[in-house]
Amino acid sequence: MDDTNSLIEQRKAKLAALRTAGINPFMNKFRPDTGCGTAREQFESGTLVENARVAIAGRITAHRDMGKSQFMDLRDATGRVQVYAQKQAIGDAQFDILKHLDLSDFVGVIGTLFKTRTGEPSVKVESYVILSKALRPPPGKWHGLEDTEVRYRQRYLDLIANDDVRKTFLLRSSVVREIRSFFHGRGYVEVETPMMQAIPGGAAAQPFKTWHNALGCEFFMRIALELYLKRLLVGGVDKVFEIGRNFRNEGLSRRHNPEFTMLEAYEAYGDYETMMETVESLIRHVAQTVLGTLVIEHRNPEGEVYKTIDLSNWRRARYKDLVREKAGEDWFRITPEERRRRASEDMKLGGDIGAAYEDFEVTGAVFEKLVEPTLMQPTFVTHLPKELVPLAKLSPDDPTTVEVFECCINGQEIAPGYTEQNDPIEQRERLEAQSGGEQQKLDEDFLVALEHGMPPAGGIGIGIDRLCMMLLGQESIRDVILFPQLKPKG
Repeated sequence: MDDTNSLIEQRKAKLAALRTAGINPFMNKFRPDTGCGTAREQFESGTLVENARVAIAGRITAHRDMGKSQFMDLRDATGRVQVYAQKQAIGDAQFDILKHLDLSDFVGVIGTLFKTRTGEPSVKVESYVILSKALRPPPGKWHGLEDTEVRYRQRYLDLIANDDVRKTFLLRSSVVREIRSFFHGRGYVEVETPMMQAIPGGAAAQPFKTWHNALGCEFFMRIALELYLKRLLVGGVDKVFEIGRNFRNEGLSRRHNPEFTMLEAYEAYGDYETMMETVESLIRHVAQTVLGTLVIEHRNPEGEVYKTIDLSNWRRARYKDLVREKAGEDWFRITPEERRRRASEDMKLGGDIGAAYEDFEVTGAVFEKLVEPTLMQPTFVTHLPKELVPLAKLSPDDPTTVEVFECCINGQEIAPGYTEQNDPIEQRERLEAQSGGEQQKLDEDFLVALEHGMPPAGGIGIGIDRLCMMLLGQESIRDVILFPQLKPKG
């Protein structure tokens, strides 16, 4: 810390010297006509020729003083280029000012393209202007910030230092753009629904609470988008989607962040089969458009492939069949007591099964712990127990299950989808069962909306963060969220 404070004081002294010389590095205006990396690439490809004049601006990431000449690397969002300043070319006064520059400062340069004796594409400085003076030094390991705490807490340093991190978040932006493009192309209407709700619904989760001063009542941050989007189906918007934040006051892990991004989409006259086709087509479209391939390779820090996901092949399997593969063919014929004993003792899931777990939750634990992590390749798990999804229609061939799928890829659920329940009486009964009979937990406005008539429909929810983890080869959700939730310092 003492070293850092000393460096800050040195930089402040340089700033003061600049101001004494009549230069305020925070007042200048400069308009680059191309990017640093773009100029380099176009020069190498022949689009720009030797001695072409360019105006570039960027952050100094390397600075080499050679006496009567100086070399600097400038970097912006497009990449890096070297600039070369010669005392004879820019004059003594301008050359002396370069001594007050540090790593992380921003400068604008006008100059001409050339190649050094070693063949390095460079810009020969004709004039320059200081655009911003950085008072803090860059991370100690400039090329590849490694301190995880710093990376997440000060993401801007991570983006400066790690090219791969910056690329990941630029690709995430492209993924979201292509998701929107896909749904707009299919005639869906994009909407925004309330983030603060009087009754949190659409999922079973612990909400965050807040207080509305003007209305004098408690509100909850939404845990799902579902119930307001279904109101729009009632209102005649037959294809609707939303991409937005959800909030769940629950644990943090490599796969969970309390604030996360979801897509939900609903299509009138569709069903769970319709929505399976939608999910498969969407993910294929995004992968092919953004990444140029349907074969996703996950690589370790050394660049070696340790996992490959093939998005050209999609499997379908029933929930009960997958559970039987891990728990035994007789799993659904034995007693609930024997299921609990076998899961706790034989499958060693005792720590994952609470004393108050109902029978379907015991089976759910078996699926979550022993089945789901094995589903690396795209798999639609269908016909889930009705207790798990009270907002879906019962399966005609097995009334203990619902017409639901979970799309699992990369060992985790990416997207659930339903044939939506539109019978208001059945819906009320199942929501009451889920709420344990607590009337205040029922969203009466939603149930009233259903009583006005909702068309049959299919619906899906896609966790954008988990989808990006799979597509971009990241093993932690924190590596696809720019600012993951962290405990405040102190």
